[in-house]
Amino acid sequence: MGYNCFHYKKGAYMPDFKYEDFLKSKTKDKWERFGAIKRAGVLAPLFSLYSENSAGIGEIPDIKLLAGWCEKCGMSIIQLLPLNDTGFDFTPYDSQSTFALDPIYLSIENLKYMDRGRFDKEIREIKEKFPAGNKRVDYGIKKAKLDLLRKIFEARGEFSGDYESFCEKAYFWLEDYAAYKVIKDAQEQKNWENWDEKYRNRENKEVENIMSERKDDMVFYRWLQFELFEQMKDVKEYCNKKDIYILGDLPFLVSRDSADVWANRNYFKLGVSSGAPPDMYFAKGQRWGMPPYNWENIRGAGFDYLVEKVKYTENFYDMFRIDHFVGLFRLWTIDLSEPEETYGLNGVFDPEDESLWKEHGREILEVMTENSSMLPCAEDLGVVPQCSFEILEEFALPGMDVQRWTRDWGKTYEFLAPEKYRVNSAAIISSHDMTPFLLWWEKECGTVDAMLVEKLCEEKGLDYGYVKNRLFDPGKSSEKRLRFSGKIKTTEDIEATLGKGGGAENFYNMFSEAAGEKDMFLKFGGAKKDANPKEVLKSALARVNEAASVFSINLIQDLLCLGDYFNDWDKEDLRVNTPGMVDEKNWTIVMPLSLEQMIDSDLNGEIRKIYKDSGRQ
Repeated sequence: MGYNCFHYKKGAYMPDFKYEDFLKSKTKDKWERFGAIKRAGVLAPLFSLYSENSAGIGEIPDIKLLAGWCEKCGMSIIQLLPLNDTGFDFTPYDSQSTFALDPIYLSIENLKYMDRGRFDKEIREIKEKFPAGNKRVDYGIKKAKLDLLRKIFEARGEFSGDYESFCEKAYFWLEDYAAYKVIKDAQEQKNWENWDEKYRNRENKEVENIMSERKDDMVFYRWLQFELFEQMKDVKEYCNKKDIYILGDLPFLVSRDSADVWANRNYFKLGVSSGAPPDMYFAKGQRWGMPPYNWENIRGAGFDYLVEKVKYTENFYDMFRIDHFVGLFRLWTIDLSEPEETYGLNGVFDPEDESLWKEHGREILEVMTENSSMLPCAEDLGVVPQCSFEILEEFALPGMDVQRWTRDWGKTYEFLAPEKYRVNSAAIISSHDMTPFLLWWEKECGTVDAMLVEKLCEEKGLDYGYVKNRLFDPGKSSEKRLRFSGKIKTTEDIEATLGKGGGAENFYNMFSEAAGEKDMFLKFGGAKKDANPKEVLKSALARVNEAASVFSINLIQDLLCLGDYFNDWDKEDLRVNTPGMVDEKNWTIVMPLSLEQMIDSDLNGEIRKIYKDSGRQ
């Protein structure tokens, strides 16, 4: 997920679920369309892609080229990160609307309403100023595009019936969104809570007045969404004709500074912030800032907000990923009066009563599945309540099984055989919030998190510096990751090193998990002890695709790293996002080759063979 929450799940609920159960479930109509068969897919952020026609960033029509690459490689699912309008913050999971798409992804050359040829010079200038294919996205492209789009809009002719029809069908959210954008422009992009008081309440007469006064601006924002709708709808139709399905990402939460919250304040609890409770990686928990939903009020309105959201989204996607799926059952909330330095320490689950969680999640999920043709897919990572596994089985929805975390925890610590993965899951080796495989293998595998050790020492009254120097190898450790000393070969060695009464027992599980991790993974993957990292990566991809899981969807970097494209990159730069950190590199990575080059790559045959050998398509 994208709220700076670390993905971690120890153990997995292994239901007695079979492939035929997909076609007997509550979502059988969705599975009848896709077929209850093993499929392979790729997770590819659109901002990370580019084509010869792209202007500064991957654009919606570029997804067609990605579909062409998927065909070459034998994949049938394209997973995208959220494409919602983020304003000028450029964080996909902190959007200004859960409906509106971001005009940064519009292809100007493919606009429906444009005087063809009139703006060729301006388009050429944008491409020269913001060349696609640099190592990092230059998000200055958004303002440049919006400025040109405004010129094109002002030179437009009359709109025909399809535009009017779109506005009518999208009325539930479109008017509020356009008004929000118009006022935000007038208020110098301030957060709506800092607008002039007369504009803060959607129901105020002054809001209607500015909508009338700036009628042309209102039409501009409606038109942008119409053009985005047309381009995304066209892409979906194109992909479906090739039997390729788009898995979109539906952010679970929305920014406090959003059209959704401004216009529907009664649907949100504005006195609290969502977050995550303290865990093994975040000693103080987390506070994300997004307001939790007021489900009582949403329910009272017949779930219209949720129904309209999935109905609109199905124009673009065949499946949708429910980010922070466990939040459907209960969400950690922190009162806004809590000091910032306490992070997520002093919060409560909403609802607090655990006996309500299962029915709470079931009700929301039923609304989603009954009002959309899309198949929901769950990001069920983090601290997962038992009811989550049960509901996923009941609805026959795929969760996520992460290869590096799917182990025999607390016993042998070995990596679980692929046939033991959940059938109703997507098997992956990395996600956009994790270290890509080669970085994990070289820097993390066989290590423990330094924060975890420090937290454990603090809880048990141990001296962190002493423990760190006695148990771990400073030459092979980093500031964030610690590697056990070669002198520590058994749990008995830990006790001998720290001395009796030195708290050795607190580190036994940690040692069992990390010390032999590389050897256990080589054994699991069938790679030789002296295998180079790319050979280990290939074995990891082969094994994850052998999983019982109905889907196997892998990060585009992990697939391309089988070749030589990233050879001269610092492996740290392969990440899409580092959760819990404000990093200028987050959400900026661009692939080192164009989509046209990907389609012609010699690597495609190697990728295709992995999928063919595992029986996926």
